[in-house]
Amino acid sequence: MACDTHDVSRDRFMLTGGFARQGYDWWWHSFSGHHAETGERRTFFIEFFCCNPGLAERRPVFGQLEVNKNAGKKPSYVMVKAGCWGKDARQLHRFFSWHDVDMGQGVPFYVAADDCLCCETALIGNVEISKSEASAHPEWMSDAGSMLWDLKIDKQIAYNVGYGASSPLRRAQAFEMFWHVEGMKCAYSGTVVLDGEVYVVDPDTCFGYADKNWGSDFTSPWVWLSSCNLVSTVTGERLGNSAFDIGGGRPKVAGVALDRKLLGCMNYEGRPYEFNFSKPWTGSSTQFDCWETEDSLYWHVDQKTFNARLVTDITCPKSEMLLVNYEAPDGSKRHNRLWNGGTGVGRVQLFEKRNGQFELVDDLRAATVGCEYGEYC
Repeated sequence: MACDTHDVSRDRFMLTGGFARQGYDWWWHSFSGHHAETGERRTFFIEFFCCNPGLAERRPVFGQLEVNKNAGKKPSYVMVKAGCWGKDARQLHRFFSWHDVDMGQGVPFYVAADDCLCCETALIGNVEISKSEASAHPEWMSDAGSMLWDLKIDKQIAYNVGYGASSPLRRAQAFEMFWHVEGMKCAYSGTVVLDGEVYVVDPDTCFGYADKNWGSDFTSPWVWLSSCNLVSTVTGERLGNSAFDIGGGRPKVAGVALDRKLLGCMNYEGRPYEFNFSKPWTGSSTQFDCWETEDSLYWHVDQKTFNARLVTDITCPKSEMLLVNYEAPDGSKRHNRLWNGGTGVGRVQLFEKRNGQFELVDDLRAATVGCEYGEYC
């Protein structure tokens, strides 16, 4: 199966079997828009995060509440997470009991709760948290603010990791954390209203992304880099049919950790290059380093196969990022320094082996890079 093969069956709801009582499932979306009056650019994210439907109660169950910790209760809810990066970055959380959620468990999927909807082709929703609410409810793990959105989605380029998220391994729930990217390049259209200010999301300039993760726990380290906002420094031209995506850290298969493993894909003007450790016959190998300074985060990733090489160097200022908040399905919150951003910039070099030597295909300038790094602390 080619790594750019679309497969909406991998986007379906996955919290069955053991994952129903200790599992999470999320659909993530990120994109840019411009202010309707000033033209100012802003980068947004929207996520529908589902946790432990098999433990549902009449109200959302928060794992960070001391009374629930003392009672041995795990979290159970659907969380709508929305926010923005850049100046005054924030994350806003709205929670629903499973009893108030309509979950479409077939293909294509949908999630609906009150005025919030997520499916393959649309995003609609509203989150509003006052300062007093955010202060009074630390278990919500939320900042204060409001965001309303009405968006259409066109998922144009996929990254399919292949056998690692295939039907047999999904049924066996073999991995602790699964990944599928139905929209490595997405065209969003519509509007976002952030704290009363209207932003227009245009399909040609939104540089959108949509993926999905699910499993029983998160990974540490946690690494993610992606962008479809790419300009060739060789020709000076913007690439209209290209995107890259890198993710992983320390995956676990049947409880066994595979240390420092990343998956990666570069779709260069319709030609896919994959760097996938689960396909050893390709000669895939990866070296990576992520670090932070006082002001910024940095990522360096060098991926190779027998036939190609991708060298990615990205940076993002901390002032434009979030320490993103999640609690794991077992109720713990071990990721307390998980940096998350959408305004990263950097360089991506693609090489192809010709006549026994790696030769440069293109040297790309990347912007509005989705970026994440964190380890348990």
